Amino acid sequence: MLYSVISSLESSDFISLDKAMQYFETHAHVGLICDDPIEQLIVIQEARQASVTRLVSICNSLHDFVKIYDNLKSASNVFHAVGVSPSEVQNPGKDWAQIIEQSVQLPRVVAIGEIGLDYYRKFGDKKSQIELFITQLDMAAKLNLPVIIHNRDAGKDVLDILRDRLPPKGGVLHCYSEDAEYAKRALDLNLYFSFAGNLTYRNARNLHDTIGVLPLDRILIESESPFMVPADFRGKRNMPKYLPLTARFLADMLEIGDEELSAALWENSNRFFGLPTE
Repeated sequence: MLYSVISSLESSDFISLDKAMQYFETHAHVGLICDDPIEQLIVIQEARQASVTRLVSICNSLHDFVKIYDNLKSASNVFHAVGVSPSEVQNPGKDWAQIIEQSVQLPRVVAIGEIGLDYYRKFGDKKSQIELFITQLDMAAKLNLPVIIHNRDAGKDVLDILRDRLPPKGGVLHCYSEDAEYAKRALDLNLYFSFAGNLTYRNARNLHDTIGVLPLDRILIESESPFMVPADFRGKRNMPKYLPLTARFLADMLEIGDEELSAALWENSNRFFGLPTE
């Protein structure tokens, strides 16, 4: 039944791409897009039909990680990150560290995240957020995994902490929101910079300027779905299948061909997550 549902999918707003190109979706909250396990697999299949052939699922909370992981277990092109986000700082659960250490032993778990600091929403107090962030950075070092970093209105503290505690496998500043000067400082560390659909917004001058100072081999893209939908789909819920729109916009900014960019992003993403390119 499930196979027939997925195999017969049709959608009027798939992004049609050259078969030679493939994209790596580095950050999608599949559990926030929809709750139903079959619908979640349909989201993955729709992305695949749009040439988004690998995807990292970011659990919307540590409490939901196992459920989302099990829902997507049959999707061999889906990888996973596990961690306690700043939004959970007041209620991570008493066994949260043990849950992370057990979860990273599962197949296709490739990163700790998302973790970081969020001073905009004021989740708990700053001290508690910083302690949680540092603890998970140290765990990532011990577990030999990269980290996916959330930063909202906390840029100075994030960078100061990363200078001392970034694990050997490095990290990615996901859904990058700082400016070009910040990026220049962050380039001294083993960090990648991931851009979401908001890169396509006309008023995102800080992001457009940042692209101009970054080497291509440090750039990733993500949907951050169901948030940050590309400009062409404003008003809709964001989906991984829209990721190629962000890629096309980025290719135009860099003045390179779509295929050249696709190949570079694919190489960068797999390198960061420690995966083979084939």
